[in-house]
Amino acid sequence: MKIQFTIRNFLFLLFYFLVFKTECQVSQSKMDLFIEGLMKKMTLEEKIGQLNLPSIGFDITGPLLSKDVESKIQKGLVGGVFNTYTVNAVKKLQDLAITKTRLKIPLLFGFDVIHGHRTIFPIPLGLSCSWNLSLIEKTANAAALEANAEGLCWTFSPMVDISRDPRWGRVSEGAGEDPFLGSMVANAYVQGYQGSQLDSNSTIMACVKHFALYGAAESGRDYNTVDMSLVKMYNDYLPPYKAAIEAGVGTVMTAFNEINGIPASGNKWLLMDLLRNQWKFNGFVVTDYTAINEMVAHGYGNEKTVCTKALKAGVEMDMVGELYLKHLAQLVKEKKIKHSEINRACKLILEAKYKLGLFSDPYKFIRSEKEKTEIRTADKLALSLEAAIESMVLLKNKNQILPLKKDQKIAFIGPFVKDKRNLIGNWSGAGDFKLAISVWEALEQNIGLQNIVYAKGCNVLEDEKLIKKLNEHDGQIILEKHSPEALILEAIETSKSADVIVAMLGETFGMSGEAASRSDIRLPENQINLLKALKKTGKPIVLLLMNGRPLCLEWEDEHMEGILETWFAGSQAGEAIYKVLYGEAIPSGKITMSFPRNIGQIPIYYNVKNTGRPLDLNQKYTSKYLDVENDALYPFGYGLSYTEFKYKNLQIDKKQLHLKDSLIVSIEVENTGPFDATETVQLYIQDKIGSITRPVKELKGFKKIYLKKGETKQVKFTIREPMLRFYNESLKFKSESGEFQIFIGKNSRDLENTYFHLILP
Repeated sequence: MKIQFTIRNFLFLLFYFLVFKTECQVSQSKMDLFIEGLMKKMTLEEKIGQLNLPSIGFDITGPLLSKDVESKIQKGLVGGVFNTYTVNAVKKLQDLAITKTRLKIPLLFGFDVIHGHRTIFPIPLGLSCSWNLSLIEKTANAAALEANAEGLCWTFSPMVDISRDPRWGRVSEGAGEDPFLGSMVANAYVQGYQGSQLDSNSTIMACVKHFALYGAAESGRDYNTVDMSLVKMYNDYLPPYKAAIEAGVGTVMTAFNEINGIPASGNKWLLMDLLRNQWKFNGFVVTDYTAINEMVAHGYGNEKTVCTKALKAGVEMDMVGELYLKHLAQLVKEKKIKHSEINRACKLILEAKYKLGLFSDPYKFIRSEKEKTEIRTADKLALSLEAAIESMVLLKNKNQILPLKKDQKIAFIGPFVKDKRNLIGNWSGAGDFKLAISVWEALEQNIGLQNIVYAKGCNVLEDEKLIKKLNEHDGQIILEKHSPEALILEAIETSKSADVIVAMLGETFGMSGEAASRSDIRLPENQINLLKALKKTGKPIVLLLMNGRPLCLEWEDEHMEGILETWFAGSQAGEAIYKVLYGEAIPSGKITMSFPRNIGQIPIYYNVKNTGRPLDLNQKYTSKYLDVENDALYPFGYGLSYTEFKYKNLQIDKKQLHLKDSLIVSIEVENTGPFDATETVQLYIQDKIGSITRPVKELKGFKKIYLKKGETKQVKFTIREPMLRFYNESLKFKSESGEFQIFIGKNSRDLENTYFHLILP
């Protein structure tokens, strides 16, 4: 009976596969026939028009705004529009395409939906600290629902750039320093945005960016050059992009940097050889804002030259720069561009529109009833609250200063306590900060004002040059008229009656994100002056951080009793911060970027390689600094709880792993503290000896577990040979026989370990 059952199941699965394959082939055939027929009717100029993505609308994210867009739409010279949303605005432009153009080809509508559309979630770096892939996917889907309801069908997200340099402002948009976790987060975002099919009424098309290596910009300076070996590229920086491709992402955005001396938007090896031929990507490639134009400044040729190189390299859509529109037709006449090359690019963009269902219904994303029912709904706000709570990371908690007690007298000090604008952070899409809940509002609503007092304490900044730079680009920094000294004196006076001081400090939303690199990532000097003055009161201080990157906090770690990292937590930030501060929610976040002790340690990351002279504090001539320790202040994977977790009884079921085999490693985790809480158990592996040198450890798995106080659970990980593969000197993805070290623990530093041997034929 067992054999018969297996055969029946096999035949059923075979039948299902053949039917499914046939349906897919029929669907593909219908699309091909439709697009082939459409393209036969198109002029060369109309085909080139499909490659043009101008910007028009409410939000300018680059140095120029496209001109005369409506006229170009009517002439069939626009393939999509960037920065226009809301049903009314989108319908107006789509009407032009459908009623005023010869072939009635619908437009794409794209927007930077980065961490929410109307309901804002924590910044992506914060979300990654939740280590909750299901949660991340849900936030992306909620953002897709809202964006979809306002006429959008395309988001320029996820940003999956690996970065080990917190000076780079755009770390706020990514998932940190690790390729394994970054790959899983990339997959979660794509699944959340796109779902199982692009023509659904609840999804939008995703765009993975920035391809490639943008997070490795030299000196952490935005738009800067990148130079690295192919081995480092394949093992450390490319995996998250590849994960997004494997997840079925619809589009890819090029990076501003160069790779192997060639700008990404003109790099044939990157966009054709790697992306299409090796990874089998079948969507279309769009540039970042004016990236083709900027290849001229790179020294890669004049406008016609870079235009030619971009198209031949595999760039299908030109964002805002309009060089394709300006030069391609003439380049065809000059026989520098083949008509077939324009056909290839046009076909891919038309395919995306077909897959989105726009040819069946150009107005499918334009539904006024959805705009009324999908925006900032109760379930999305609840999800925003959940995400904010899970993103927060407890960095220090001396003498269990947290959670606070409601009968304690608390002085809330700092420029962010009553602030709303900064709560939703940078790249906050169509979010309205006025609808966000401030920390003070949440406190007032939940515990009243009888045991809390407030003083601003300082302006967020006093650096006039920096304030001017930020405000020139909508930094929205308004200074208190009182002097810095007067503000500090008021804070000290306010704190006299308090049992605990909570100082809410950090960055403004404009101090991180695009074009927001910082050479000094400490707290601003005036904020540090406030903390030093508050310290002299003798009161215990909890530092509540709001920022978009890891900061250098060596002085703060030494002198503060508690430090809670909240990032820019989104629409429900105030409520989430209240709940964590007062123990109604237990912090469980773990950082996904190392926090350096000082700026001189940067770049800093956990999965380094040993040198020929590893650190030895007893030997002078080993790899170390004279003035600071080598390791991070807070290492990758670090995060405390209000309870304590004890790791014990690490076990492995065998010491040898064969090619088709698996082994199980387990550890017991006990909650020895006073609260029920969640812990993220992390698995790292080190390949001890390789044909190329290997990192001291690499994240290979993690599990989130919930433990009641006093409870113990055994956590198991299964290890198989594919987990041990890497790109070798020949860029072959293979594992190698030898000894491997296994590490399991609460972060990348505090670990239990054992070992096994991989035996290959």
